Amino acid sequence: MAGPKSSSKSSPTSSEISVAVSTLWKSYIDQTPDRLKFIDAFLAFIVLSGVLQFAYCVLVTNFPFNAFLAGFASSVGQFVLTASLRAQVNPENKSEFKEVSPERAFADFALGSIVLHFFVFNFLG
Repeated sequence: MAGPKSSSKSSPTSSEISVAVSTLWKSYIDQTPDRLKFIDAFLAFIVLSGVLQFAYCVLVTNFPFNAFLAGFASSVGQFVLTASLRAQVNPENKSEFKEVSPERAFADFALGSIVLHFFVFNFLG
């Protein structure tokens, strides 16, 4: 049984990684529709909100715990609903969501958000 083969490839350097990230960012800016960029900005805000809530709970206090759970669940639920909206309004996914118009997708998103926040508000007690 032979030992592990040494790879002729080395790990990527930091300059290669920065070039790849730069290329990815330029492609995102140039090719992504403004509607999807707006949804992506909202997704980033939701993630930041959830991280801040979790950090506050860990570093400061978790009292009252049900308020933390409601807020964090709201962030997670809203992220899932928004990611679903992004998938449905993305022009590249038209073949998967043939019968769903962007208006219908937004109406589903709005109704789901209302129901989610109703349950979150009830959980606060």
